[in-house]
Amino acid sequence: MLNIILIALPILVIGFLILVATRPDSYQVTRSITMAVPPEVVFPRVNELRQWEPWNPWGKLDPKMQLTYAGPTSGVGASYLWVGNGQVGSGRMTTTTCQPNQRICFKMEFFKPMAGVSEAEFTFQPVGAGTKVTWSIVGRNSFAAKAFGLIMSMDKMIGGQFEKGLAALKNLSEGAA
Repeated sequence: MLNIILIALPILVIGFLILVATRPDSYQVTRSITMAVPPEVVFPRVNELRQWEPWNPWGKLDPKMQLTYAGPTSGVGASYLWVGNGQVGSGRMTTTTCQPNQRICFKMEFFKPMAGVSEAEFTFQPVGAGTKVTWSIVGRNSFAAKAFGLIMSMDKMIGGQFEKGLAALKNLSEGAA
């Protein structure tokens, strides 16, 4: 019996390592919503980082989350550092691209619970008198992230939060119009 365990255990470990290694090297999560306001109404709520607080879904997961702003108030170079509970972790978000009423890109640096760097993007596409807002994030999967992905996908973890955030952004933007 001991011989069987000594043979089976390394085979299971090697099989698990091979399975994890074959997982995708990157991830992408994208969600969209159409709002009944033009891009110039919704764009500032994303571009001005202090305006994230009312609609940021992670702020609702940790109302005590600490935010520290740096750089300009909006546009390229604007950033904030967050420190929160186990659900939101800690990290920094910095605006890297800003095309007014069209597109905003952010460098997302995650410190906890898992270190990593991702790129987030918002696009604002006119649709009739409204705007289709798309929020996406792309990043690399470390070995640990690939292993974690066997039980929980990034799409399931982040996608629902994107949907909540976009719905709140829509309510705020349409209510202000």
